[in-house]
Amino acid sequence: MPLSDFDQLYRDADDRREPVAVAAAGGADRTVIEALGLARERGWVTPMVIGPAAAIAEAAEACGVDLAGFRVIDAEGPGIAEAAVAEVRSGRAGILLKGQVSTPDLMRAVQAPEDGLRAGKVIAQVVLMEVRRDGRRFLLADPGVLIRPNLAKKVEILRGCLSVAHALGVAVPKVALLAAIEAPSVTMPETVEAAELQRRNRDGEFPGGIVQGPLSFDLAYAVDAGDKKRIGGPVVGAADVMIFPDLGSANLTVKAIMYTADCRFGGILIGTSHPVAFMSRADTVATRLNSLALALKLVPPVR
Repeated sequence: MPLSDFDQLYRDADDRREPVAVAAAGGADRTVIEALGLARERGWVTPMVIGPAAAIAEAAEACGVDLAGFRVIDAEGPGIAEAAVAEVRSGRAGILLKGQVSTPDLMRAVQAPEDGLRAGKVIAQVVLMEVRRDGRRFLLADPGVLIRPNLAKKVEILRGCLSVAHALGVAVPKVALLAAIEAPSVTMPETVEAAELQRRNRDGEFPGGIVQGPLSFDLAYAVDAGDKKRIGGPVVGAADVMIFPDLGSANLTVKAIMYTADCRFGGILIGTSHPVAFMSRADTVATRLNSLALALKLVPPVR
């Protein structure tokens, strides 16, 4: 069974019994206000927006959204991210949404030792990518946080991605550990690390998933690439998760697909105590909604 697509995630969010309070860090932005307004209309969220109150009101007026159903928290500078994280940490909000704040400001607040949202050893970004032309969906990590994760950090990314894939309906996710070549080479350390993680998977270290690597992107994505290269394996052409060797390769791949393919996407953080909808400040309304729908899938349903 493939990962849930965004149509299914929207249906699941529509079916929730109660809305979830969402704290938007950097709410003085039309796309943030509009996305939260649409999510509120669908019954997904109770929105709170954090940022300069006057600018938030101006952004809401510009996109025709009534702030009567919003909670506005006036804040400036780095205090925006800190106030939003505090709302989540206190339990007044169940989801943190990255709005018009810089990634360094938000990550400092999220990773603060005593007042942040760290739950695991590693916090990383995971993007759900849906390429509609091919009917392909996969999780991609990490295009936004960890610059050059070492082997230990890749272990945590792998575990976090497996958890998200399970939540999205895949009982045994297939994980591709990506590299430019398909065989271990000491001149490319990421290939050696990929082979090591594959070995550990065979030894039972990562139950609930199938891990293969190193694999190039084409092998992870397309069956015919495996046929042409005469490379097989359970993950070839069927990856539910793609873990990239570094932020540069992951970020460039995400943006290349975003701007050239018929696709939908949304992003979250793993390794946090609460779901964090996390994408770019340049995101559209649709992508913010996608990220919220993905984050909502990780919030336990009300019984």
